Amino acid sequence: MKKWIALPCMLLLASVLTAQTGSPVPAGTTLMVRLDTTLATFSNRIGDPFQAKVTQAVVVNGNTLIPVGATVEGRVTKVNEPRRISGKPTIGILPEAVILPTGERYYLDATLVDTNIRGTDVSAEGQFKGTGHDRRDTLEVGGGTAGGMLVGGLIGGGPGILIGGAVGASATTVHWLAKHRSATLPAGTELTLELNRPMAMGAATTPAPAPVAAPAPSSGGSK
Repeated sequence: MKKWIALPCMLLLASVLTAQTGSPVPAGTTLMVRLDTTLATFSNRIGDPFQAKVTQAVVVNGNTLIPVGATVEGRVTKVNEPRRISGKPTIGILPEAVILPTGERYYLDATLVDTNIRGTDVSAEGQFKGTGHDRRDTLEVGGGTAGGMLVGGLIGGGPGILIGGAVGASATTVHWLAKHRSATLPAGTELTLELNRPMAMGAATTPAPAPVAAPAPSSGGSK
C-alpha cells in the first residue's frame, strides 16, 4: 500500500523539478551572434566588456529557448600585438551570459570557434588570430635587399654588392619589426560560439500574461 502511494509522489516531484529547470541547451550547440562592440588589439585591454546579439534562434525539442535578439555578454581575456616577423595578433574573448528579451539572465560557458572575417582563424582555445606578415611585407624585404645590393654594387663592385645587400635587408627587417600587426573584430562581425557544457534554461521564455484587473464595484446605491 505504501509503495503505491510513494510512486505517484515521486512522479509528481520529478514533474515539478522538470518544470523548474526547463529544457537544457545541450553541450556542443552552436550559438550564432553578431557583435555590437568593436574589439581591437590596439584599443582594448584585458577585462573590457563586449556585447553581441543572437541572430539564429536556439530550438530544442520544438521549444525556442534562446530567441533571436537575445544578448550575449562577455569580456576580453587576451590582447596580443606582436612586434616580430612571425606571430599573429590575438584577441581572446570569454562569453559569460545570455540575457533573454524578457530580462532573464543565464550563465554561459561557450568558446569562440569561428568568425566571418576572411584571412583570419580561431585557435583551439577560442582566440581570434589576425593576419601575420603579408605579401607586401615579403616584397619590402626583397626590395630592401635588392636596393641595398644595387647601391653597394655601384659604389664598391662585387664586395659592395654583398655589403649593400646585408645593409638593405637589415634596414628593412628593423622597419618590419617596428610595424604593429593588429587584430580587429568590428561591430557587425558574425561570431560562432559553441557551448562547452549544457546550459540550464527556465521553462518559460516569454513573460506570463498580465492578470486582468476586476472591475471596481459601483459606488452608487440601487434605486
